[in-house]
Amino acid sequence: HKEYRRQRQMCIRDRRQTHLLHEQISHELFIQASIDTVYYYVTQPDRWPEWHPSSLRADTGLCGSLPAGHRFSETMDLLGVQLPISYRVLVAVFPKEFKTLFSSAALDGSIHYQLSKQGDGTLFRRTLEYATDLQLSGLRARMEQLSSQALGNLKQRLEQPDD
Repeated sequence: HKEYRRQRQMCIRDRRQTHLLHEQISHELFIQASIDTVYYYVTQPDRWPEWHPSSLRADTGLCGSLPAGHRFSETMDLLGVQLPISYRVLVAVFPKEFKTLFSSAALDGSIHYQLSKQGDGTLFRRTLEYATDLQLSGLRARMEQLSSQALGNLKQRLEQPDD
């Protein structure tokens, strides 16, 4: 009876994993702002709602750029539903790299920022990787659109901070 139960649990776990959808969305753009300015701004999740259209609020418990190991939470709008997300900062290397891991009821994954100095500006790359077992029609297209819009907003915000 124990063996049957063990095999059944493995089968259920395997079935869940086969329905898991894995996606990666990456965008890169040049921002006419110093690498220090860009890094400092994007590594403050409580400021994400200023430039990311699906970020409703984030609670970091700190002021300023987050260090590796720090945990925080965010509420985002996922196709009209408010979704609480838990994060942990995996990498925080000023001013070149910042990576968070996240988990929620609907999605798990990572957000990775890579920055490099280019002239008097910054080449900024944002990679979102996520996995979900939800079968939501149009999710990838919507995530792609939101990521692109977010980077456009970020560029405008940092290049024209007084507007």
